[in-house]
Amino acid sequence: MATPPPPALTQNPGIALVLTTAPSPEVAAQLAHALVESGLAACVNLLPTGRSIYRWQGQLCNEEEVVCLIKTHRAQLKALSAKLAALHPYDVPELVALDAFAASEAYAAWIRQVTSDQVPTTPA
Repeated sequence: MATPPPPALTQNPGIALVLTTAPSPEVAAQLAHALVESGLAACVNLLPTGRSIYRWQGQLCNEEEVVCLIKTHRAQLKALSAKLAALHPYDVPELVALDAFAASEAYAAWIRQVTSDQVPTTPA
């Protein structure tokens, strides 16, 4: 039986992976639902609780957190950032956006389609 060819990759697909953390699975789920329901994210993966070690206000912290992987259209980053800042319980929530170098065309198209109603348009 022949192996099917890998999915076609498209370079510079216009999508981003945004990383954030939340203090609990419940808060992470609330953030994820709000971002997906608002059309600012196509999907949010919530990774099992992990440990973050960081320095905050002069203190060494060692806390359990949930990592959130947010998939969105690049044009949504500003609005997504504002919504995340408004909803997040942390004073300074993690917000790191990684531009996708390449993605399967079908997956990138799905992300663009799901978030397209919210993508700001530039007046002509």
